Amino acid sequence: MLLLLSVAVTQQQTVLAQTNQEWRDSLNVLNQQIAQSPYNVDLHLRKAAVNLELQQWEFAVDEYKLILRNDDKNLTALFYRAYAYIHLRRYDLAKNDYNDILLEKPTHMEARLGLSYVYQLMGKRNDALDLLNIVVEQHPDSVAGFVARASLETDMQRYEAALYDWEEATKRDPDNTDYQLSYIDVLIRLGRNDAARRELDKLSGRGVNQGSLRAFYKRIK
Repeated sequence: MLLLLSVAVTQQQTVLAQTNQEWRDSLNVLNQQIAQSPYNVDLHLRKAAVNLELQQWEFAVDEYKLILRNDDKNLTALFYRAYAYIHLRRYDLAKNDYNDILLEKPTHMEARLGLSYVYQLMGKRNDALDLLNIVVEQHPDSVAGFVARASLETDMQRYEAALYDWEEATKRDPDNTDYQLSYIDVLIRLGRNDAARRELDKLSGRGVNQGSLRAFYKRIK
């Protein structure tokens, strides 16, 4: 789930890949620009984004607090601050930020995924699953909801439900080998070895690396 959330953060920030030194150079430039325009929200958002890239979670939180002090409904600042709070293990604060986003925009998929992940970290897996059910209902064409729900259902040993969701995920992203292997994993957990073998043979026939399939074949011998 954290991987999904990280991908969502990266996609929304649309920042270019840089080395740590390049990020630090960017930070110096932004600090100089902020000194000239201290109330420029865009500059503070860009600075906080660099703080996240450098894993400077506390500095990022400080930037988002500054923005939210003047605009408490800035959804961008709330979303990224929640992400930083997760890394700081301040789960209640992350939960509050995600909830504030959903009050303003109930269909915000990334915020609901993030909130579900926070509930999992807090040991509230049933609450997390309820949130993922809403994600799937609101965004039936998105693979992210099915993947997140299938992963949690697998962890909760709800294999029949997980099997359905992994199958739906593969329908939406048929070229994703990880989703297909997760589907096969659940088939094996359910004791459906013949079906698992057929799926493995399909992947093998498509040229999927044998090294990634070998462990699965061993499980159904």
